[in-house]
Amino acid sequence: MSSNLYRDSVGSGVDWEEIAGYARAVRIGERILVSGTTATGPDGKVVGAGDPAAQARFIFDKIETAIQQLGGTMRDVVRTRTYVRHAADTEAVARVHGERFAKVRPASTLVEAQLIGDEYLVEIEVEAVIGAGDAL
Repeated sequence: MSSNLYRDSVGSGVDWEEIAGYARAVRIGERILVSGTTATGPDGKVVGAGDPAAQARFIFDKIETAIQQLGGTMRDVVRTRTYVRHAADTEAVARVHGERFAKVRPASTLVEAQLIGDEYLVEIEVEAVIGAGDAL
């Protein structure tokens, strides 16, 4: 049985994507799934060390680039999942989320989690549906 679904993917160039064998984001039809994203810069180093809000801003910029490369916009985001190393960082990260999604208001989950890499304070993944932003 064959499928007419369109599939594409993009990477962000960090070594871990190649090592672990995954894409930054995958588009299947009109759906875009963005992998858990950390504040890893192009040089492989943490961006915004010690600052959860700065990490969240960098992550959302990285996510936005991936979504745009696959034909979507941040207005198309319908779900976010945010993981914070320290519960005390919840409000700082939530405020950045609010800045980016005040009008979009996707379904959202935020949990405290033991992240890989001591300097990483935040990891975020999102799902988007191309055209969902048109309904706003």
